Amino acid sequence: MARSPDAIRAERLNAALGLLDEQRTLADAAAMLVATYGMSKRQAYRYLNEARKRPHPVPVPPRKIAFTVKLSEGLVLQLRQRARSSGQTLSELVSQALDAFLRKGREGGQK
Repeated sequence: MARSPDAIRAERLNAALGLLDEQRTLADAAAMLVATYGMSKRQAYRYLNEARKRPHPVPVPPRKIAFTVKLSEGLVLQLRQRARSSGQTLSELVSQALDAFLRKGREGGQK
């Protein structure tokens, strides 16, 4: 399964930061990014310029997987309405709800 664009971006940004931390010249660092990731020189310099502005590595978002659940039609309609009104995706909304549910269970002493 392919990684998300956010994970790829974080990985490449962290690589650029690592190359800058090694005291490499911008030209050498750009050449290494081009060779490693197959990106254009221009894109490599964009990553390097952004990395210069960051003191620490960027967290790489966890990999997400798709799975299927069956929900009542009414619940799905409510979820879609809430997602639209909050400006979130269904995945974001459901992830937050499940995270809160699981966190509540842990805090309540349940396993």
